[in-house]
Amino acid sequence: MNSDARGALLLADLQRLLDALGAKGYRIVGPRVRDGAVVWETVERTADLPIGWRDVQEPGRYRLERSGEDRLFGVVHGPQSLKPFSFAPREPLLTIERSKKSLTAVPTMPKSEKVAVLGARPCDVAGLVMQDRIFLRDAYADPYYQARRNGLFVIAVNCTRALSTCFCASMGSGPQAKAGFDLALTELDTVFLIEAGSPEGREILSALEVKPASQTHIETAESRIGSCAMSQTRRLDTSELPGALYEAQEHARWDDVAARCLACANCTMVCPTCFCHTVEETPDLTGQRAEHARSWDSCFTQEHGYIHGKNIRPTIKDRYRMWLTHKLASWIDQFGTSGCVGCGRCITWCPVGIDLTEELPALLKHSTRTKQKPGHA
Repeated sequence: MNSDARGALLLADLQRLLDALGAKGYRIVGPRVRDGAVVWETVERTADLPIGWRDVQEPGRYRLERSGEDRLFGVVHGPQSLKPFSFAPREPLLTIERSKKSLTAVPTMPKSEKVAVLGARPCDVAGLVMQDRIFLRDAYADPYYQARRNGLFVIAVNCTRALSTCFCASMGSGPQAKAGFDLALTELDTVFLIEAGSPEGREILSALEVKPASQTHIETAESRIGSCAMSQTRRLDTSELPGALYEAQEHARWDDVAARCLACANCTMVCPTCFCHTVEETPDLTGQRAEHARSWDSCFTQEHGYIHGKNIRPTIKDRYRMWLTHKLASWIDQFGTSGCVGCGRCITWCPVGIDLTEELPALLKHSTRTKQKPGHA
């Protein structure tokens, strides 16, 4: 990164960044404490951030607690990734109106809005880059996703603390943001190391007129990020994927995990990369007008497997196998990379604590290609 794209911003001066974004017309969204969790909400002042809080996450368990420190970004993440900002949970795609002689379909494009997301973690930035690959691929860009994505300004916060459920280091998606951000912050003791990752980011950084980052700042940030990576106790070895997982399609472990899985779809709802959706038609009372809308769906729901009157994935075993195989194997064939960024949300928010860093090694244990290492380092 060029030296002119990196600086040191005093922690006490973070409000200057918010003001600079506001002056550019951005609505600023950041992590806020609500109902026992951290969620994305509008932020106007630094005091709105979860200062002095941290999250504790374990399989099937999430809680917030006071940290005893005044860190602004002590909470790693909550149940929400960046996905809702570009791939809306529900949005109308078009309206259909009927007249005496014809039907007219009118696209319903999202309202243009500039949104700056403050506090995106590297795993979520990696998830957004992955969603870009899905929705903006080649000549088939999704115009609804594109409209929302165009107005998005991403401010990443590099991680210096890992949760027990994190395994981003083994997936190459963290704990430092590598691409896909406009600005990236690393919270140190008295300053943020601030780095621009796009022309828009450099413009904001220039407006802040921050001091150049010292070598001490840079080395401290690198050391703490490195320590965060080393502290992660979960990992995935993906070196033999996708082939080894394809070979495990008849493994007895699928029955074992299916007996525990509730098919609640929590894992797919919190996942930064899952993109299953359904479409629905909602007519008005006159029958002359209908709305065609897209909504998030999950491959874990029984209805999602219906095709032309037949359910091709009737059991939980079928659905879990499809999800994990797509996420860690056929996704590689489709998009050139695994569909997992190692955020660990699927582990935390699974009511029964199913852990894919345990499931994958168990499935590949007797593979002819490899003998997997345990999921815990």
